[in-house]
Parts: sequence; structure tokens; C-alpha cells
Amino acid sequence: MAMTSEHHVTVEGVRLRFAAAHMATLGDELEPLHGHNYEVRCRVEGGLTSDRWVIDFSVLKRLVREACEALDHRFLLQRDSRLLAIEEREEGWTVRFGGRVYSFPASDVVALPIENTTAELLARWIWERVAAGLRAAAGHEHIVALAVDVEEMPGQSAGYRGALGAD
Repeated sequence: MAMTSEHHVTVEGVRLRFAAAHMATLGDELEPLHGHNYEVRCRVEGGLTSDRWVIDFSVLKRLVREACEALDHRFLLQRDSRLLAIEEREEGWTVRFGGRVYSFPASDVVALPIENTTAELLARWIWERVAAGLRAAAGHEHIVALAVDVEEMPGQSAGYRGALGAD
């Protein structure tokens, strides 16, 4: 069986980060409200174009940066949580868990279609945004895989990798 080899491009560092608050659930518990200075790394894999590159670094950085900017300085709400009682109102969001009640102005919240605000699911959300951007632009058909890592703090990260043709 012949093995195919692919090239890859990775972007990370300057401006591929976001600061955000969250409170993840763990088992049947809810963490206290806290925040992180998240760092994001993104890698694409694929064949070379006729110009002999996988992707222009600036294109990939722009897509990742746009996803980071959507999350930056916001409260990350796990809209699809099975444990939190979440109410959306015109002026904002109310989140209840046990005896705790939190109210957030709408402008401070990004309601994510995920069950929990773990680094794993944040990486998947960013992956979906970057993948959609790559699919929407011509000239990226040779890219076969995309991987995103989200680092909550130095030495502590999680990621998601998938074929670009799949969700």
C-alpha cells in the first residue's frame, strides 16, 4: 500500500488569541465564573498548489483571527448545556444553576451552540469557522485536513482535527 505524504502549514502567536470568561460544567458541578487568556494554533494539511505552497499564511491567520475576535472579551455561554437553566431576554441572558443566578448583558455574551465551554469544544467551534472560510474561498480544494488547538494556559491545551471535507 502506497503512503501519501502531505505538507502542512501552522499558524500561532500574535493576534491568534482571545481573553474570555466562562464557567464550564464538570460532572454535575459548575465551575466558578473565571477567565483565561486563550492562545490558538491552527494547522492545515494538504498537497502543494501550482505555486508550491499549501496556503498563504496571511489567509489562514485571517480566518483564525476572525474566529478569535468573535470570542474576545466576552462571556462564553454554552447555550446547549443540559445542566444550566438558560433564559435569553432582549436585554441579556440569565443563567441558573442550583442557587446561583447570573445575569449578563447581551452585548457581553457569545452564545455558542455547544454543551460545555471546554477547550475541546472551543477548538471544534473555531475549527468549524475556519473550515467554512476555507470552503467558501476558491483555491483550497487541495487542503485535506485542518487542526485547531486551544491553550487555556501554558502547557494546557486541547484540540480538534478533522478532514476538511467532513464536519
